[in-house]
Amino acid sequence: MSGGLYSMEDKSFDKTLDLKKVKPYGDTMNDGKVQLSFTLPVPNGAEAVEAAKLFLKKMGFENPLVVFAQELTPGFTFFNCYGNSTLDVDYTSIYVPKVESTVMDMHETDEYIKNNIGRKLVVVGASTGTDAHTVGIDAIMNMKGYAGHYGLERYDMIDAYNLGSQVPNEEFLAEAVELNADAVLVSQTVTQKDVHIKNMTNLIELMEAEGLRDKMIVVCGGPRISHELAKELGFDAGFGMNTYADDVASFVAEEYVKRHSK
Repeated sequence: MSGGLYSMEDKSFDKTLDLKKVKPYGDTMNDGKVQLSFTLPVPNGAEAVEAAKLFLKKMGFENPLVVFAQELTPGFTFFNCYGNSTLDVDYTSIYVPKVESTVMDMHETDEYIKNNIGRKLVVVGASTGTDAHTVGIDAIMNMKGYAGHYGLERYDMIDAYNLGSQVPNEEFLAEAVELNADAVLVSQTVTQKDVHIKNMTNLIELMEAEGLRDKMIVVCGGPRISHELAKELGFDAGFGMNTYADDVASFVAEEYVKRHSK
């Protein structure tokens, strides 16, 4: 990424950090250095590399540099590139809606449920719709959990039921009703063509039609799920990257107490 010891790039720009004008950082404050990767539907060669540079210039990047190019399949070339952005963002003006709960570890959550609810919470989870991925729901539900964070099956005060993947929304809700679920968790990994939006919307519509929406805490999660999106679609909370069973269990427990203390 660095221009190196013998770089001819002009580095006379202001190198002072200003949170109202934050720019990408390469090896010097405010150098605007950005790494990009993309594929163009052209065969690899000098013309392809030049096309990638022109593409970067049209995107507004200065000093475009292609550092890697490889033809993935005939007529399609993948590029790794660098460029300098002239744009900045006002970091101080950013507001991101977040899940409002105190994150507790497994033992703290168990103790919280014992003291404030007095019985086990029933949580049912699945990757619903056509989503065949289980890594997300397994990380939250399975006993071993993920990255040192135990899953809900290991909690003493939570009865966790992992229904797996490709579970139709109708079957998911039927099972949740059968188990008398306090909360349902929906994992969505596949997001191509916004299929997750359609599936999540369908789930909420089904719950509302069957009079279940206010009877259960409804949570969704996935690598491209945000709390803001979840709320827009009618869920109680959404958990994205770098969140674990601790986050989900804490929210469900506190949300249950909040609802039943009114």
